[in-house]
Amino acid sequence: MEKNASGAGVSRGGLFSTSEIKILICYILDAIDEPVPVDMLANVLHYEGLANAFEVSDAVVSLSQSGQIIAVDTSEQNYRITDSGRNTAKTLKSSLSSVVKERAYLAVMKMFAKFKNAKDNAFEITHENGATYLSCSALDGGKPFITVKLLITDEEQGSFIRERFLENPSAIYSKIIEMLTQ
Repeated sequence: MEKNASGAGVSRGGLFSTSEIKILICYILDAIDEPVPVDMLANVLHYEGLANAFEVSDAVVSLSQSGQIIAVDTSEQNYRITDSGRNTAKTLKSSLSSVVKERAYLAVMKMFAKFKNAKDNAFEITHENGATYLSCSALDGGKPFITVKLLITDEEQGSFIRERFLENPSAIYSKIIEMLTQ
């Protein structure tokens, strides 16, 4: 008999069945069709109130053991869906409500965009002459093509700016380039 998810931290409308969480994971990985870090997936689904983060992690382990998903980078725990998992997603996706699927997909896509943006940008906090700076660099082929250096109050502010920056770095750089070339 399949255990039921505990629901700790899950809002109304979230998933409580472990099998539903597994189906949702397969559905998301099928829709994205790229490797996803399991901790990112667990955090997003938990943050959105769709599933308990611990239950998501347990479901990932179970799906991996059954061959529905496969680790592609074990050091970062990135997983992608297998053909078997894809069949599961297509066959059983109708058992999930459209609201849950839509909320999960949109949340994961937003987080995935941030994840990809983090790979294409570099951040460094430095301390110079008693001041703290955050350098944000857009990378092209691993090399910075533009860097913005900001005076910040502390590392906490730097983390906040980094997160906001990752929401849409191309818009920030486009504005800077536009202002410099007008």
